Amino acid sequence: MSRKGSAFAGLSVAIVTPFKNGEVDFATLKKQVDFQIAAGTDCLCPVGTTGESPTLSHEEHEKVIGEVIQHVAGRCKVS
Repeated sequence: MSRKGSAFAGLSVAIVTPFKNGEVDFATLKKQVDFQIAAGTDCLCPVGTTGESPTLSHEEHEKVIGEVIQHVAGRCKVS
């Protein structure tokens, strides 16, 4: 029997959204995802609490989350 909240057990990391020339730098974002997974991170939180949310449009916000989910490809959780 699993305990309440066990789906959130482990290390969760709010990753920063990298920018280059005023645009989201998706190549660097993917490198960050790979680094965190290699380091044993259990869950990634894109556009979490690192302060970039107010600087992204709703479309950019959704694209960053979607890109992270696709690149993670089941290797860890995305919250």
